[in-house]
Amino acid sequence: MSILARPAVATLAAKTMQGLTRLANRRSGGVGSSASWQARFPEYPRDVTELTVPTSVAPAPVTVYTPPAGTATRPPVHVNFHGGGYIMSMPEVDDGLCRVLAAEAGVVVVNVRYVVAPQYPFPAPPTQAYDVVRWVAEHGAEHGWDGGRLTVGGQSAGGGLAAAVARQALEQGGPSIALQVLHYPPLDLATGAKGKKAAVAKPMLRPWMAEVFDTSYVPDPRERAHRLVSPAHASDTADLNGIAPALVITAEHDLLRNEAVRYAGRLRAAGALVEHHDVNGADHGYDTKDDEKARATYALIARHIRLATNSGSTQPT
Repeated sequence: MSILARPAVATLAAKTMQGLTRLANRRSGGVGSSASWQARFPEYPRDVTELTVPTSVAPAPVTVYTPPAGTATRPPVHVNFHGGGYIMSMPEVDDGLCRVLAAEAGVVVVNVRYVVAPQYPFPAPPTQAYDVVRWVAEHGAEHGWDGGRLTVGGQSAGGGLAAAVARQALEQGGPSIALQVLHYPPLDLATGAKGKKAAVAKPMLRPWMAEVFDTSYVPDPRERAHRLVSPAHASDTADLNGIAPALVITAEHDLLRNEAVRYAGRLRAAGALVEHHDVNGADHGYDTKDDEKARATYALIARHIRLATNSGSTQPT
């Protein structure tokens, strides 16, 4: 165990990373700025409103992406959770994805700025994420949305939160989720980062980074086997029959690929896997850098969301 696995050290490292990211985002036109993310995929318009969703953890600001004119009067809703290792608040990174999904899937996209560690460690983020999804299901009609046709998804840590939302919905009797989209998610924090193997010698997500993320998010190692943190770990043997159908997307070179593959197998055994898609030659976070691969994956996600919310014909494999 390295020094970064000590909660005090991981907290300091996480707060330093947060500060550096905020500084970069303040530089107009910088690589990490909102404007740079909004410039991607210019053929997809950006029609957004800002809302704040009340939750049991803290108010959750959300950006709502409206589908193009001509879409159904009460369109379905997709709730998106961004990545960032559970410590970075960066929903703007998913701006392009949200615009693509709104246009291609014909859904309202609710992009959530959820609470992050170390300020809000586990279980705050998955609790808040579930509260947001439940609020959308219960109050969507007030905003002209069809909360009864609901999907959830996320990238990296956001994928982990989407899986946790689907699990809570299963255990608490709702809301009904037509599809969960798990895009290169972390699903086994009980296994130390140094015990994970990637297909390449130097993957984008290095073990030291994972140690900072995991320790900041779940400081007590004994809690990392929790079902809302590590559903791919062998210790979670609960019956998943009835959980939301899932699209699992992995990246060939990702340090987290193997755990997502294991979870896809578990979902398949429960009759809940719609598709497991592996992006060849890609690493963690590939879609933030490679527009060609991103377009292909986002189109795949949009097709599955459209099927799940419009025709109801999405079938697990």
